[in-house]
Amino acid sequence: MTAPLPLTILGGFLGAGKTTLVNHLLRHAEGRRLAVLVNEFGELPIDEDLIEAEGDDLISISGGCVCCSYGSDLTAALMDLARMEPRPDHVLLESSGVAIPGAIAATVGLLQGYRLDGIVVLADAETLRATAADRYMGDTVTRQLEDADLVVLNKCDLVTGAELSALRGWLQDRHAGLRQVEARQAAVDPAVVLGGFDGAPVSARTPENPVQSRHLRLDGPVDDPAALAGALAQDRLGLIRAKGFVTDRAGARFLIQVVGRRAACTPAPGPVSAPDGIVCLGAGGRADWPAVLALGARTSEEA
Repeated sequence: MTAPLPLTILGGFLGAGKTTLVNHLLRHAEGRRLAVLVNEFGELPIDEDLIEAEGDDLISISGGCVCCSYGSDLTAALMDLARMEPRPDHVLLESSGVAIPGAIAATVGLLQGYRLDGIVVLADAETLRATAADRYMGDTVTRQLEDADLVVLNKCDLVTGAELSALRGWLQDRHAGLRQVEARQAAVDPAVVLGGFDGAPVSARTPENPVQSRHLRLDGPVDDPAALAGALAQDRLGLIRAKGFVTDRAGARFLIQVVGRRAACTPAPGPVSAPDGIVCLGAGGRADWPAVLALGARTSEEA
């Protein structure tokens, strides 16, 4: 059976850097076939040197990636993408600056063949607090943040260290447990957004985005794979991503995926050669690595 296509929603208010992030991900696709969905092509200018060919509703991009326009019919565009050959590895749906990502996620949840990988919301570190306080724009910004599994605080080079620290605290006060990663010019490691990592160390692409990785090793079967996925999404651990395979005591294998506060545990898609273990990502030194690794030790003791 074909595994569901992972889909990431990219949200954020006008000017937060969604276009810059999409172009960055296309430049660092590293062999992944990415499909980018936008409402209208004019809303998302792809860097010209990445474009190989343009059609009425499809742009072919170097490295096997594509950009599609869905206009007023998102469902039809997603169904067309799922039938595409070769099939995309991951779909990025870039929402408009005033869209509410949760509403888009509800549409995706109704479609067979897709799995919502997460909602990533970009925020302008320099203007976020002022925009959130605006009488006209504030409600939209607040709802976007509430829907986020992960927030990318972008343009961190435009604020001082003290201002950035205050912004982190302000976000936690208003949205407890919201995971954050910092960047400038939206230069985020693709593994943070796409979750496409396989155990190799993940390195930061900018000083503002110190992403660290640890491998949670499992020496035996897991009593409850879904409970382990939920444990990895706990606020106290501070992980931004986790992905890997586990085996339960009946011998069934499961894929565990975590993005921010969202956790999923699904049957492994067919035979998988990868060994049991979960790669975990944390940002900014805020992950509690001893507590993360203790989950594996506890599983081994139970086995």
